[in-house]
Amino acid sequence: MKHLTSSHPHAATGNTIQLAHGSGGSMMQSLIRDVFVDAFGDSVQLEDAASLPIAGSGANPQDSLLSMSADSYVVQPLFFPGGDIGRIAVCGTVNDVATSGASPHALSVSFILEEGFPLGDLQRIVQSMAETAHEAGVSIVTGDTKVVGSGQADGVFINTTGIGILPAGRTPLTAQSIRPKDAIVLSGSLGDHGMCIMSQREELSFAADLHTDAAPLNHMMQDVLAAAPDTRCFRDPTRGGLASALNELADAAQVDMTVTEQSVPVKPVVQGACEMLGYDVFQVANEGKIIAIVPAEQADAACTAMQASPYGTDAVIIGTVEATQNKGSRTARVHVVNAFGAKRVMDTLVGEQLPRIC
Repeated sequence: MKHLTSSHPHAATGNTIQLAHGSGGSMMQSLIRDVFVDAFGDSVQLEDAASLPIAGSGANPQDSLLSMSADSYVVQPLFFPGGDIGRIAVCGTVNDVATSGASPHALSVSFILEEGFPLGDLQRIVQSMAETAHEAGVSIVTGDTKVVGSGQADGVFINTTGIGILPAGRTPLTAQSIRPKDAIVLSGSLGDHGMCIMSQREELSFAADLHTDAAPLNHMMQDVLAAAPDTRCFRDPTRGGLASALNELADAAQVDMTVTEQSVPVKPVVQGACEMLGYDVFQVANEGKIIAIVPAEQADAACTAMQASPYGTDAVIIGTVEATQNKGSRTARVHVVNAFGAKRVMDTLVGEQLPRIC
């Protein structure tokens, strides 16, 4: 179950679902906790992917572990520079499975189609999914199709499930393994996807083109694990951006984190778009970036492994993990230090920023 911290003061608002409940911020976290976890109980694993023993694999469940993740995609518009809903669906699911340390193996794909949706657009989306799955090295093996009446959906929605296998003896990567003095490594520039979607949605023009960063990162994550075998965990900063991802990790591990603002890569066109529209780039969604928390002595190796990938050329160490002085409290645990040494809180997104971003 994704995007959930251990506790948060923002409860689900009112008696109806709001767009902000899908933002990846604190309202979504409260919805998951107060509705889904309350009903499903302790079986829910609060990571991007759940790790499960494979039945009949032997006495030691670590000999064979299955990693499993599910997601749904409702992005609007369906097509945008550098990608489409199909590419995001495959990339997002593959990346979530890979964050556990597993090698993604297979996907299921289900479609909810609206009556009247152009067949040519569906074929274009499906072809994009096939190409992205091939790039990631996974197979699409099963699925489902439903059609609803005109006006009862918005073209096409996609639901996926991904499964992967953890190598024998590898413990699933989780936020609980994070330790003080660990390094925070980011695979590249922030905000590309969110600002690409916003520019297309609002028909905005900028001096340079904005493209989604949607990419399958499973091969790059395996390279990081080979170079930095004691990697604590991965997290992809999708909805809610870097801010929500780091706050979730800090809460789960009961640690503090400090990020050096000048070290975080942001493309000038993205920074300009955020400033014009009033967005905090740390809260803007990404679809092709990964955060790795690694021991300090392995940080350079992890960064170099990312830089060797076409999707990690701008990888950089952006911060450090510190022991918390506020264990068990809701005092802010993630801070940003600017070029003048001033420190501010990196806030988790609370309400709606960019709905239907993925």
